[in-house]
Amino acid sequence: MELNKIYCMDNLELLKQLDSESIDLIYCDILYNTGKKFKDYDDNLGTPQEAIEWYRPRLIEIKRVLKKTGSIFIHCDYNLSHYIKVELDKIFPIFINEIIWMYPKGIKNSTRREINNHDTIFRYGKSNYYTHNSLNEPYTKEQLERYKYEDENGRFYWDTRRDKDNNKVRVKVYLKKNGTPLGDVWYFNFVQGKERVGYDTQKPKALLERIIKSSSNEGDIVADFFCGSGTSLVVAKELGRKYIGCDINKRAIDITNKRLDEI
Repeated sequence: MELNKIYCMDNLELLKQLDSESIDLIYCDILYNTGKKFKDYDDNLGTPQEAIEWYRPRLIEIKRVLKKTGSIFIHCDYNLSHYIKVELDKIFPIFINEIIWMYPKGIKNSTRREINNHDTIFRYGKSNYYTHNSLNEPYTKEQLERYKYEDENGRFYWDTRRDKDNNKVRVKVYLKKNGTPLGDVWYFNFVQGKERVGYDTQKPKALLERIIKSSSNEGDIVADFFCGSGTSLVVAKELGRKYIGCDINKRAIDITNKRLDEI
């Protein structure tokens, strides 16, 4: 296995060549099976059942190459999310999280249904010893408004809890300087400005930074077997991780290598 390299080939063939339990973190922004033909790839695997038949051997191989301390993140949307989760539940012993990536709503009105503005990211592991680094995010304005009391040391807190008889109990909950622990709904905007590389469905670096920081350490190996424009690998390199990428599209490989060379 050659590290810090991008392979232009079928990802199943590459997976079969990798050593068992050799990868620390796997992120895959898979084909959603929308039936659309994008400029860079054809997002059509047939019926949902046919799509799952195509994914099954790849997910089995992904489990084999993942370390016992590793995690896999599968990024998809409503077209396959329910089918994929059922298959992941069969293959992986540990379900960790269902993360919702929420992004801005489109401006086109729909009179027949609500506008879709989220993707789903499933996180699974092989054991309960998976790597996890707790991250925080800034408080919202509404959260900050709760911390309206100040103690003698200048620390802000709130204390509105009650006991079983509905009596007020003075329990001070202090404002933390480093923010509040992450939830499972993440808001990130689409790729904008100089970050754009002209590849369909490119994902924002901020999203991948959160995944890689929370689920791997410096020197770990990060793999993406549907690498597209290579955002996961670019972030991995910037954060001091090793990486392996794969895509069957030569243009994806060229774009990814160019981005990696510029770091």
